[in-house]
Amino acid sequence: MSDNVEEVPAEEVEAVEEEEVQMSVLDALKEVLKKALIHDGLKKGLHECAKALDRRSARLCCLAKDCENDEYKKLIRALCAEGEVPIIMVDAGKDLGAMCGLAKLDDDGSIKKAVRTSCAVITEFGEESRALAVLKDYLENQEEE
Repeated sequence: MSDNVEEVPAEEVEAVEEEEVQMSVLDALKEVLKKALIHDGLKKGLHECAKALDRRSARLCCLAKDCENDEYKKLIRALCAEGEVPIIMVDAGKDLGAMCGLAKLDDDGSIKKAVRTSCAVITEFGEESRALAVLKDYLENQEEE
């Protein structure tokens, strides 16, 4: 067996990396929530989120659109407005719960049972990543509109 290794110029490698598929905001949010959970910077549920927002330690808030309690949504939105914390709306509470690690997984890694949560707050992002950059760009564009 001969080793036929062909060297690729650095310009071509950089071009391939730039052509990566754009990460969606939902995928970026999943990755950022996972990193925050690892770095112990994720608060889930009304009580923990309200405490973090009241202390002004929150940096990002996720709120489920399908939350049925209007007072719950008003409280979270008011605390976010007071502390100038950006809010990202997630379609379903079960999806938000699964993103926050509140789910049981099958052997193949698919979600078997997810606990619903209507609110999650990130207090510590963890390390900088491409997903965090995508999320910050999205939030800046939302503020401009």
